[in-house]
Amino acid sequence: MEASSDDEKRPMVDLIKDKNGTDQVLLQNPKGASVKISLHGGQVLSWKTERGDELLFTSAKANSKPPHPVRGGIPICFPQFGTRGSLEQHGFARNKMWLVENDPPALPSFDSTGKAYVDLVLKSSDEDTTRIWPYSFEFHLRVSLGLDGNLSLISRVRNINSKPFSFSIAYHTYFSISDISEVRVEGLETLDYLDNLLDKERFTEQGDALTFESEIDRVYLNSKDVVAVFDHERKRTFLIEKEGLPDVVVWNPWDKKAKALPDLGDEEYKQMLCVDGAAIEKPITLKPGEEWTGKLNLSLVLST
Repeated sequence: MEASSDDEKRPMVDLIKDKNGTDQVLLQNPKGASVKISLHGGQVLSWKTERGDELLFTSAKANSKPPHPVRGGIPICFPQFGTRGSLEQHGFARNKMWLVENDPPALPSFDSTGKAYVDLVLKSSDEDTTRIWPYSFEFHLRVSLGLDGNLSLISRVRNINSKPFSFSIAYHTYFSISDISEVRVEGLETLDYLDNLLDKERFTEQGDALTFESEIDRVYLNSKDVVAVFDHERKRTFLIEKEGLPDVVVWNPWDKKAKALPDLGDEEYKQMLCVDGAAIEKPITLKPGEEWTGKLNLSLVLST
């Protein structure tokens, strides 16, 4: 007898390929919501509701052919954010091919009930990586889609080296929004931030919600564990919950910089806002054998 209700359907995990032949993983929950992840960069490219509404922005001009990172979705910036260090901008993880991990290390706190999930791994096994960053590590990433449509990313970075190393990390999340002028961000009030447009100078945010009238590129420090992005026109709110990620990046290039970016349309800045869970100001240091865990949970709340 065929399953007739949502409850009887099972979460699905499928391995697919994009038009360039790059392996991707498609997660679907029993209600029809979906998440698509590329093995190039371990990058979440799509997060859709059960109605098929896309919640992540991807530029129409994005270059999806490796080794270029895709402009949109959730690229992982590791082990460096921006130009804070000697590596290429945002580090190398978003440009490497990850592997599906069939036998990942146990994650005891993870409740798999009703979830579609996949485990990916990036290891410091190729010469290109060890030449530019001479440390041995394993980066385990679990991407899961809950029965409620929530998207969760759990990262575990382990030092398998004989010496300590430090790293920064950010989930550079491109949210799809109605219009940048219709959006506000709450949860960053009165925090200190580093302004990347003013040579990382430190300022203190005022007591109001964050709204947008010009280019913004900031790292908010020691934020709350929950930040909210309100989209008034679409009557929906993104909730960003995080653990082990004390900082929050807020970025929108606005019109002049958008025109200078070859993989972003001139007007597309209006339909996107990056709000990242991150650990940037104080890099994470791991001694040999130590492991760091960071968690990001994204959920959608619809208002009437």
